[in-house]
Amino acid sequence: MSKQIRLTANRRTGTGRSATTKVRDTGFVPAVIYGLQEAPANLQVPRREISAILAHAIGENVLVDVVIAEEGGAETIKPALIQEVQHHPVTGAILHLDLRSVSMTELITASIPVEPIGESDGVKNFGGNLDQLLHEIEVECLPKDLPEIIHVDVTALAIGDSVHIGGLVLPAGVTATMDPEITVIMISAPRVEVAETTAAAAPAAPEVIKEKKEPAAAEAKK
Repeated sequence: MSKQIRLTANRRTGTGRSATTKVRDTGFVPAVIYGLQEAPANLQVPRREISAILAHAIGENVLVDVVIAEEGGAETIKPALIQEVQHHPVTGAILHLDLRSVSMTELITASIPVEPIGESDGVKNFGGNLDQLLHEIEVECLPKDLPEIIHVDVTALAIGDSVHIGGLVLPAGVTATMDPEITVIMISAPRVEVAETTAAAAPAAPEVIKEKKEPAAAEAKK
């Protein structure tokens, strides 16, 4: 399940490019939190803090307790999923963060990455190929049960075997919302490269021996 982590935040009043640049220059990342039929709120979070959280995350879904510092020293705590992270295209620095508020008692849907583990019998012993047709699936669960990643043990799979969504072993409280017949992983037969056969040389045409012409009969003597 997702690890719930504390993420500190402050209210952000300024908007626009100059305001967000100033936020970044002071070691923070502009952010917005929305969801649960509440008006979106502009925040700023410490860059070092969010960078550390993302560096240790296994999957894309990270559940955090956003602790918002209010006036007078009060704090507002909102459980949220890190929904989207914008990075600088060259440096990779975090530019902006989207947070989606969630209720810990209401089901949510999310896309979870799928990762095969082990080496299948068909690949190891018979030269087959592991084909992963889906790299993530959509699931439904309570926020506290949301897995970071779904592992699929493929060690027993022989050539021709496959794993469908309905055959995935999901954590307790987690349900796949996609068609259970969809194939996630399959073991296919070895791909044999057929060498191009060199065309046999055409047999040489038989030699045609022309009949030697006899010299013309001598003219009859007069």
